[in-house]
Amino acid sequence: MENRYNSSHAEVFTQRHASLPEALATRIYTSQLLGREPSLVLHGGGNVSVKTDWEDLHGDVHETLYVKGSGADLANMEPTDLVAMDLGSLRRLRDLQRLSDDDTDNQLRVHKRYADAPDPSVETLLHALLPHKFVDHTHADSILILTNQSRPEAMLRDALGPRAVVLPYRMPGLPLAKSTIDAYEQNPDAEAIIFINHGIFTFGDNAETAYSRMIEYVSRAERFIQRRLDDRHIKLDTDPPPPPDNALVGRVIQAVRGACAHRGADGCRRRVYAEARTAPDLAAISVTADATRFCEAGAITPDHVIRTGYRMAYLDRVADEDAVLKQDVETVTESFRRAYRGYLSRHSEPGVLPPSIRHPCPQVFLVAGIGLVAVGETRGSARVAADIGTHNLRVKRLAELVGEYQPIEERHSFDMEFWPLQRKKIKDGGCAPLRGQVALITGGGGAIGFGIADRLLAAGAATVLADIDQPRLKKVAAILAGKYGADRLEDVVFDVTDYESTERAIQQIGLSLGGLDLVVPNAGVAHVAAIENLDTDTLRRVVDVNLIGAFNVMKAAIPIFRRQGTGGNIVLISSKNVTAPGVAFGAYSASKAAAHQIAKIAALELADLDVRVNMINPDAVFGDETVSSKLWDLIGPDRMQARGLDPQGLKEYYRERNLLKAQVLACHVGNVVAFFASDQSPTTGSMFPVDGGVAAAFPR
Repeated sequence: MENRYNSSHAEVFTQRHASLPEALATRIYTSQLLGREPSLVLHGGGNVSVKTDWEDLHGDVHETLYVKGSGADLANMEPTDLVAMDLGSLRRLRDLQRLSDDDTDNQLRVHKRYADAPDPSVETLLHALLPHKFVDHTHADSILILTNQSRPEAMLRDALGPRAVVLPYRMPGLPLAKSTIDAYEQNPDAEAIIFINHGIFTFGDNAETAYSRMIEYVSRAERFIQRRLDDRHIKLDTDPPPPPDNALVGRVIQAVRGACAHRGADGCRRRVYAEARTAPDLAAISVTADATRFCEAGAITPDHVIRTGYRMAYLDRVADEDAVLKQDVETVTESFRRAYRGYLSRHSEPGVLPPSIRHPCPQVFLVAGIGLVAVGETRGSARVAADIGTHNLRVKRLAELVGEYQPIEERHSFDMEFWPLQRKKIKDGGCAPLRGQVALITGGGGAIGFGIADRLLAAGAATVLADIDQPRLKKVAAILAGKYGADRLEDVVFDVTDYESTERAIQQIGLSLGGLDLVVPNAGVAHVAAIENLDTDTLRRVVDVNLIGAFNVMKAAIPIFRRQGTGGNIVLISSKNVTAPGVAFGAYSASKAAAHQIAKIAALELADLDVRVNMINPDAVFGDETVSSKLWDLIGPDRMQARGLDPQGLKEYYRERNLLKAQVLACHVGNVVAFFASDQSPTTGSMFPVDGGVAAAFPR
């Protein structure tokens, strides 16, 4: 592993953070170096600290430990991610014989220098008791390869040398901290401490020393592993399998996502997001004789259990038929659930389940010939599970190749999975009504598309905006990303009038986000002309977008709904003109009415899949100067000229026309889409006017 410490860069970094004490600035610099090496730490893993002085409001100076906040990401470490702790008080805890979890939590809270600081790392006491100014801790892959062995101590001594102290696994807390300082005091020349199944600590009197020792000992482990492979004449991935077809991966993801959906205590369906990893080495691992054992063995370190679950599920084939694939995935998932209940029974107190038990579905699947699929209640948690699951598989494989792979004890996994101090790292995804759902909105570059996306994102859905007009689409996506962040928002350009283009785009959405739960055919065009002046080509163009486009999107989504088996919603953005057409608006009114009728047929045909199809009939949604309505951009000038009105006067004309004298906004349409998507009412085939009350358009 390359040592990336650069004195010049460190100096520039320190100058950039001149408001910080130098010790804190260099602490942050080397923390980021550690965090940017995925083979050292992943997604909030590992921890760091520095000991320095802190001045209180009276000007008194106190010994202080700055330690990483629990769950903070080293790669993006900022000053606010370090928690200032009363070092003297923490060190006194060494005199205690034991410290309960509640007392540990309390001590970590009451000894913070700032009340609003984040919770400190669960290994704060270890950092406090070690005498060194800087302490670094990682879950380095190469170290875990050597600790997850039948005889790890001998292998670690051979690999790392005499100044690396090897200790047995212990839960974080006071016992671990005391055993660490005891071992160091017996070995004062030690440069690193290794815990079986846990990782490596290095330390020093300056940031460079602690960091450089980490890189050196990890590199020694890497060189040892390579020598073992060479001695055994093992060459890795010399003939990798061809990458799996994206359509095949998408089918698997959607079946997995459907199998892992579940009903909450309120009876509502809870959906998950899914991520795939199809690197050649993962696909190769998935078809080895060790695949089942690797899945059943659990995580490579107990610290990973809250991210990936106590073990993986294994799908040993991918059937060609969707119905068979779906059944296979459900069978594997149910088998996992039974095993999980047994796991809980073996390690829980009689009659008492852990207070924070999650829904017992696999979080990671190993899929024969494909690689890995991970699920999570948020896109972030699915991504984290996939990344950590990938490293777990690679470590297990190499551990087996260089020695005799030995999994961690199941009890250690259980203890960490339900340890309250560990679970603080998990950020609650909240209880937004559409959390876990994936939505597609066509016509996403216009005012109504923008309003719908805004309301769906606010309700928690991951949302894909689609349009053929890329500049408008990118503008809308940028506005929404600025408001909600980019993690749950994607955009895609495709032509709804071309079925192959539509199908490819929807397949890609089903691959990248795991599936599809809500489809909103919203793309539309208009043309103003009396029938005698309406040429056939223009009529056909309007029909192609408004009718064929809606049909194509609905049709392409149905296979995903079927594979998931979790129902869903199609909400067609129809028009007031379906029930109250206007003069010289024949192409638009007829095509919208035809799409409306197709949606009714879809409601009949898709009910068996629990896919509900409803229509919204808006009227006079103008948008604003930020995101205008493409329809009104087109027909507005003609309407203004015919009535002798300016733009504001035209809006007032339509507002005065409805019974409620209301201005109809895009967000009003979005609110109704969100209502239908929330399944709060068993409704399908309905038409919902959003027009302020236009009597001529009342549904009859």
